[in-house]
Amino acid sequence: MGKVSLGKYAKLCVLGGEIAYTICMVYGIFLTSKAAELHLNLFQLLLGFSGMNFGSWLLGAISVAAWSGLGGAYIAWMHNASLKQN
Repeated sequence: MGKVSLGKYAKLCVLGGEIAYTICMVYGIFLTSKAAELHLNLFQLLLGFSGMNFGSWLLGAISVAAWSGLGGAYIAWMHNASLKQN
């Protein structure tokens, strides 16, 4: 396996993170009682997230994008750095 593109991999991680985040937000709408409370409390770990509204979703999406992009760039860098040079 050869080197991976740092930018492309980071962008794909951001895309995957945003899709997962949006699916989790939609899933949270259908929860009731204690499950909904736990779901909301977990989302409040994201910077700027305060409730189930568009502004909060947007701030959470920005936070997820930043962390996913950083994580993806780090993974691609570590992969590329670990390849043996001939």
